[in-house]
Amino acid sequence: MIIAVDGPAASGKGTIARALARHYGLPHLDTGLLYRAVAATVLREELDPAKEADAVASCSFDDLLLADEWLRTDEVGKAASVVSAHPLVRAALLARQKRFAQQPGGAVLDGRDIGTVIAPDADAKLFVKATPTIRAQRRHAELRSRGVFSSLDRVLADIRARDDRDSKRTEAPLTVAPGADVLDTSFLSIEPAVRKAIELVEAQVKKKRAGA
Repeated sequence: MIIAVDGPAASGKGTIARALARHYGLPHLDTGLLYRAVAATVLREELDPAKEADAVASCSFDDLLLADEWLRTDEVGKAASVVSAHPLVRAALLARQKRFAQQPGGAVLDGRDIGTVIAPDADAKLFVKATPTIRAQRRHAELRSRGVFSSLDRVLADIRARDDRDSKRTEAPLTVAPGADVLDTSFLSIEPAVRKAIELVEAQVKKKRAGA
């Protein structure tokens, strides 16, 4: 079973995807980490994330880099949003993601183009969203817990800028995949959001099996 979970930054898609993977006993891939790994490599090499050639040259990273906590910082996140807009970067990482999705038994993947590009035939598709203000509050709290202090206004501005880049890029823009259920987590805590996600997945899988 393949489950695709898409959505903007700080919407809760990662938390929900990990919970779904635990619930169904499936491997999970946060595809955003791949782009963060590219961005981290660009930054470490003092290259320019806005230059496609520099970003493409940084795509051959070691898988061990995915465990580096630096990838989850806001600095790398901003650069990841820039490098992910490059068509050649997305092409370079495409096969890696498709292999993960198509492994025996299936998988859960979360990102911004899972249901539209990586696994368009997924057994279940979710698009997780929340208001920009709520997402900024979540990201602000997360940053503070790591000892990173930034104003809420600045975090909200970054969220809006990332949304704009992700939705307007020409290659695999952030959008609701055909057949996906939209899950708004704005006013849901983690447990109710996960329960709802499982309900939606179960309903989609049941419907697919009935039509098979």
